[in-house]
Amino acid sequence: MEHADEAGKLELIAFKSFSMYEDMYKVVDFLNKNLKDKRIMFGLSKNNEENNLTITIYEF
Repeated sequence: MEHADEAGKLELIAFKSFSMYEDMYKVVDFLNKNLKDKRIMFGLSKNNEENNLTITIYEF
């Protein structure tokens, strides 16, 4: 049973940075739509200074 303060929290499982890939958001969207029932969520962030992307994986 979950504690009230743990409900709704995301737990970071992993992250990886890589070179820019223009359509990566489509991959992340696909993964999120198909794995939400597994309590897994993906995030994507862009770092303009380093010209790369970082994908994150969370469990909720």
